[in-house]
Amino acid sequence: METTTDPDSSFSSIFSHNNSRLPDDTVFYAIFPDFAIPSSSSQTPTPQLYSQLQSLHLQILHFISPLTTHYIWQHQPFNLSLSSTTTATPHHHIPHLHGHLRFGDNLEDEWFVVFLLFQISNRFRDLSIRVWDTDGEFILIETAFHIPRWLNPDTSTNRVFIRLGELHIVGRGRFPSTPTLLDSLSYLANSGDESRASELVQSAIKNRIGDYPERAMRNMHRVRVRVPMSVAQVLKHEPALVSLAVEAFYDRDIDSMKYAAKMERFLSNGSGEEIVQVSIRMSKAMYAQLVQQTFQAPKCYPMPPRSDTTVYMEAELGMKIACGFEMMYQLRRQEGLEGKGSTWKSFRESLENSGYFEGLLPGSKEHRRLMENAEEYYKNSSLFSRASEMMSAPVRRIDEILALPYSADDFRGQELPPSDDDSWLYNGEDELNAALQERQKEMELYNLKHEKKEKSKEQQDAGASSCTNLDDSGLGDIAKSMQAFVHKMSSYEGAEVPENRDLKDVDFDVDRFIKDMESVMRRPVSEDTGRDVELEEGSSSDMDFDESEDGSDIAEPSGSTFMHSYSDALNDELKDTSLNKSFVRAKEQQPLKEDEGTSNALQDMDEDFSPVDVDVNLVKSLLDSFSSQQGLPGPATNLLGLMGLPIPQDPKKEK
Repeated sequence: METTTDPDSSFSSIFSHNNSRLPDDTVFYAIFPDFAIPSSSSQTPTPQLYSQLQSLHLQILHFISPLTTHYIWQHQPFNLSLSSTTTATPHHHIPHLHGHLRFGDNLEDEWFVVFLLFQISNRFRDLSIRVWDTDGEFILIETAFHIPRWLNPDTSTNRVFIRLGELHIVGRGRFPSTPTLLDSLSYLANSGDESRASELVQSAIKNRIGDYPERAMRNMHRVRVRVPMSVAQVLKHEPALVSLAVEAFYDRDIDSMKYAAKMERFLSNGSGEEIVQVSIRMSKAMYAQLVQQTFQAPKCYPMPPRSDTTVYMEAELGMKIACGFEMMYQLRRQEGLEGKGSTWKSFRESLENSGYFEGLLPGSKEHRRLMENAEEYYKNSSLFSRASEMMSAPVRRIDEILALPYSADDFRGQELPPSDDDSWLYNGEDELNAALQERQKEMELYNLKHEKKEKSKEQQDAGASSCTNLDDSGLGDIAKSMQAFVHKMSSYEGAEVPENRDLKDVDFDVDRFIKDMESVMRRPVSEDTGRDVELEEGSSSDMDFDESEDGSDIAEPSGSTFMHSYSDALNDELKDTSLNKSFVRAKEQQPLKEDEGTSNALQDMDEDFSPVDVDVNLVKSLLDSFSSQQGLPGPATNLLGLMGLPIPQDPKKEK
């Protein structure tokens, strides 16, 4: 079994989420069969084991072939490679299959890969599969409203896997601290359904990938184009090469434009090259990249007059594809000769990071000498031959195709399907709004569940609330109405007094926004309540352990912790002042009777600074203000009158 570094392993480790060289638009995956899990980290893989891996490799590729045959990938097709112990870190000496795929602007490629991995795990039952991108475990983002709350980017390492066609999570009950990859794989192979994520998690994933592979086919766009005969010949034999042509066109620079200006390979007869009409398939992302780019045809390229709009549009799109083929062909041919590309860049970066150039200025004599030595060493390494082969592979295939006999008659008289409707390119707002509404519904359901939990806790903690200590005279309603007044929306015309104490909704739902903000900053709820919600959400028993260090399911924000500490310090400062005698404390609540007036509402203060009862203080202050008016108009009378609240007279004052 060959163990040298392959092109897919040009990164320091396929398991590294933080490698600075990882492209931002790449998805990575690794497949671990149970038979390859060693009993200990020191166990050495055998040749027989690699033979089993090779057999599994071929079976998987054969299984997914019908699903991917007619799909045009944005940059590169789905691929799998056998692991190499020379590229694994000390903690990852586990034979496996792995691959990566750059999806670029076409996010559908990434989720199609996820669908394929779920299908593979459903077909081959003894596999544990990891999938991630540079955002980490991106599947967790899709299921964010349903996963256990302790699970986040910092705690998800070696915990999230695809197995048996479903998502599995290695819980903290089994491994309180971060498990090793070997520990997690061994646990998954023997745990059965214990690690299976909740039904809501499975449902969220199913909603995202449930309509594949049909959705993948709907992501294709068929269009008629007019291209040079040589381009038509290449597309006839290798339709997937259109992705490389679109990529070269979309990422063109000044150097590659020089190749397009000459069109030496695909317009060898100059403007005399015959242009033929063909129908090609590409992804919708590719089509958008071509259509929305303004590009002037090279002087040597034959273009029809603009008078025939349909013919001109087909020729313009074909011209962009032909120029893309020319740029891709020439660039890859040059890079193939030099054996450079991404592997050379990685090799050069490793030299720079290791201090090989000793801080020398680029372009200096000594720097050039060291660079020449590095290039010479690189050309003699296996990396050079592999990079050269990889970069020049499309070039060799194109040369093979164009070496075959072909003529314009091969493309004449064919019945071509009409171009697909491209209104989706201009009317994507409805699809975006539908996606946003779906997310909004998820958020509303999530908030509703936790509002119920908060209300349940508030009812438990209410106890001897200040409002319950007020009698039927309506003093409790004063506090409620004042709270309603404070929370009522105001405008440039001033504050709105609650009409008949019946709050009405406003057009702009600011209350929901405020509640959402409060829910973020609210203190943690009790452990039992948190567990009830997790059970309600369908979590497995392994997910129902304490959600945070203190047993609550929502970690208290650092800002909230600071505010409580600040409040305690402030209370200590005010404890010895006369200010503490100005407020009614929660433990001092006494029933407020109409015949007793406000003078008996308070008892002597204890020495400890107990919490202030806001409602009682509010009612007391209003009644004191009303009493001091001695029946004359004043702020308290006007405010409470607007609210429709009658104020009882103080019997002692009347006497």
